[in-house]
Amino acid sequence: MKTFRVLHKNSGKVLASKVGKADDTASRGKGLLGRDCLPADEGLWILQSSWARFVPCPTIHTFFMQFPIDVLFLTDDLEVDRVIENMPPWRLSPWVFRADSVLELKGGVLGGAVRAGDR
Repeated sequence: MKTFRVLHKNSGKVLASKVGKADDTASRGKGLLGRDCLPADEGLWILQSSWARFVPCPTIHTFFMQFPIDVLFLTDDLEVDRVIENMPPWRLSPWVFRADSVLELKGGVLGGAVRAGDR
């Protein structure tokens, strides 16, 4: 799987150097399930496939997960709309109306450094 590097444009800090992309039904359905941890330099970018771009990604869940995650809800131009840090397992996120995609990172890696409005 091809991975991406995620840069917090406001600070210049690399948030994760190995981010996978989940953009089809199978990869979106699996997400981070089945993993017992997420290294600090890894993450998952969840978005719709190109044929379904009209369907946003406004909510996520952590059902069946074994670790907390930091979550960035991103607009279509990659602006941070909402940040949830250390979202524990067995939770459902709020509905984020402007979210087009979601970036999931290791819980605690953001450390308060990313806020709504950042890129």
